[in-house]
Amino acid sequence: MTDEVSTTNTTMYDYSAYFDGVDFFSPCSNTTMKEFSKVFLATLYSVVFILGFIGNGLVVCVSVKYRKQTSLTDICLCNLALSDLVFVLTLPFYARFVVKQQWTFGNFMCHFISGFYQVGFFSSIFFMVVMTLDRYMLIVHAHRAARHHTVKAGIMVVALVWVLSLCISLPSWIFTKVSTNKSGDAWCGDTIDDKVWKHFNLVTTNVLGLILPLLVMIVCYSRIILRLMSLRNLKRHRTVKLIIFIMVIFVVFWAPYNISRFLKFLDLSDDCTWRENVQLSITITEAIAFTHCCLNPIIYAFVGQKFMSRALKMLMSWIPFSSRTSLDSSSRKSSVSRSSDVTSTFVM
Repeated sequence: MTDEVSTTNTTMYDYSAYFDGVDFFSPCSNTTMKEFSKVFLATLYSVVFILGFIGNGLVVCVSVKYRKQTSLTDICLCNLALSDLVFVLTLPFYARFVVKQQWTFGNFMCHFISGFYQVGFFSSIFFMVVMTLDRYMLIVHAHRAARHHTVKAGIMVVALVWVLSLCISLPSWIFTKVSTNKSGDAWCGDTIDDKVWKHFNLVTTNVLGLILPLLVMIVCYSRIILRLMSLRNLKRHRTVKLIIFIMVIFVVFWAPYNISRFLKFLDLSDDCTWRENVQLSITITEAIAFTHCCLNPIIYAFVGQKFMSRALKMLMSWIPFSSRTSLDSSSRKSSVSRSSDVTSTFVM
């Protein structure tokens, strides 16, 4: 988020940003862009908040309820959901921001929400990487991983991810603040107009948010697929399809946003149409990328038989006069029929 004011001979243009990295290029007009954002972003942020809160909240509730039966994988899954919750909880504030076209929550909340957004963003990506590495070790190096696949190791990994995410997000906590434009409207954003800061922001978002996670997924999931194809199991094809689905979804949701931001950074043309199209691309692809947090519970939790059994049992316990007997019998039936080989390690 940046606040830019560009001055020409007689006219001052306000190019204040309303969200992460979304600003406007002088001296082009941003009126159309703002009107589009009011409807598109506010609606999508609201939908993502509702779906993301319900899905990830359910994952956290199940993980807490069955914490005595937890494993390293369960700990990582719970913290992935927590990081997505941290992220989606910032969206209502930004939805109001784009509708009102000004920040109404004060300077402290500007620091707080901007920092939370960055922490949630990076921790979610990092926990997806951890989940990928965890599956790789359990399937490809099962004997070696057995000695280190403990709850204690999981707590250490989780702590490391949160500390790393916090450190990377420190500039947002420190430099983001409320400022006032010419019209007297308050805007929440960083006011650092420095090449080093812009390079840091671009590198952390593109390298840590896309390139590194994608490389880890390609290497690890390729080895996992080779391992699965060497097994004689009916579930291997379902697992391979799930792996491909995870990678395709990640690329489709995050690559366009990172490419758009990189094009904006290059600033290849001074033409207003080009810059407006790039800015529009950033706005749309960023909003689409945010919806990925709604899919994480489905990709990493709800596809698993063990998690679904626990989730259904917990939900039924919340419903008065529910038939617990039939639910328990179906849960036992599901656990008996579940495969005990490496495919069940991937699809929990």
